[in-house]
Amino acid sequence: MSIFTKIVKGEIPSYKIAEDNNYYAFLDIYPNAKGHTLVIPKQEVDKIFDLDMDTYTGLMQFSYRVAKALEKTISCERIGMSVVGLEVPHVHVHLIPIKGMSDMQFIKKEKLSKEEFETIAEQISANFV
Repeated sequence: MSIFTKIVKGEIPSYKIAEDNNYYAFLDIYPNAKGHTLVIPKQEVDKIFDLDMDTYTGLMQFSYRVAKALEKTISCERIGMSVVGLEVPHVHVHLIPIKGMSDMQFIKKEKLSKEEFETIAEQISANFV
């Protein structure tokens, strides 16, 4: 069972942004930038292209809605999207508020307090439709 499945089941806490029956979005605890969000299918599948087409399409649609909420909340040039999948064997989309290409390199990490994470999560969640 992946760490993300444990998050979905409530066994590990997260800073939840949004959730429906099939997908879950939460803040990355090692963010490239404030608002860096992970979007996952609740179904545990290792590789994105192993998802069935409906789940893949649903994940992209859910990610779109989360990205729109991020744009309304975090000051940035755009929302970058990345699917790498090597860190955790559970499909996850990175949505990262970026100002330049270097923000997508997964090298520089923001240090945020628990309170900052909570505030950002609440703000993004309030803009999710």
